[in-house]
Amino acid sequence: MSLLSIQRSGSGEPILWLHGFTQTRDSAHIFRYILTGTNEVLTIDLPGHGSASDVTASLSETADLIAEVLPEEPIALGGYSFGGRVALHVALRHPSRISKLVLLSATRGIGDKVEREERRDRDDDLAERLLNLGTDEFLDEWLAQPMFATLPFDPAERTARSTDAQGMANSLRSSGTGNQEFLSPRLSEIEVPTLCIAGSLDKKFVGEGNHLAQRIKNGSLVIVEDASHAVHLEKPEEVAKLVADFLNEEW
Repeated sequence: MSLLSIQRSGSGEPILWLHGFTQTRDSAHIFRYILTGTNEVLTIDLPGHGSASDVTASLSETADLIAEVLPEEPIALGGYSFGGRVALHVALRHPSRISKLVLLSATRGIGDKVEREERRDRDDDLAERLLNLGTDEFLDEWLAQPMFATLPFDPAERTARSTDAQGMANSLRSSGTGNQEFLSPRLSEIEVPTLCIAGSLDKKFVGEGNHLAQRIKNGSLVIVEDASHAVHLEKPEEVAKLVADFLNEEW
């Protein structure tokens, strides 16, 4: 029996959607609701979050856990931020299981070894701070970052956040960007149609999205104006339409 479980809603061309750090499969409720009007949306709690809080796994191990619960037929896979990094690993480790790829505010990782080690140390420090503060105070600090400055407050989104400090700390230490393989040299291995999305105000991830779109054979980038990192929470209607059009387009 797999350590992860899938929930489904809607009907149509399916996509498995992977949430970001501190979120759960219940996050992005407006975006998912709109998308279920045209597509079947599958969601899952990633290791360290929600119902999978007691699961600790690296990005590669997470990709393998997801492959265990994917349908037999190839399926579209999408993810936001942490979920986008997981989606990249699934596409590289299990290419035959994926039909299309959506990468929202995702990164290929850090190329410079020293910078990657520094980021690993910061992830470790952040994990320790999370354990010391507890989830409520940590989430206040996390959402106060500049990348979330334009994110509207939504009580349902706050309720959907993960509440297990130890699980999220384990996620940071095992699957944080500092522990991620630099994927840029391998991006040309991804052959499925890939849609990259970034908010215009999130300059770092506009650059990341551009790099991903250029290196992936069938990649494209859409920049959503007046949005930052959590694009699908800031502009749910626009992003849901972009994803639905992409999923339902013939290739």
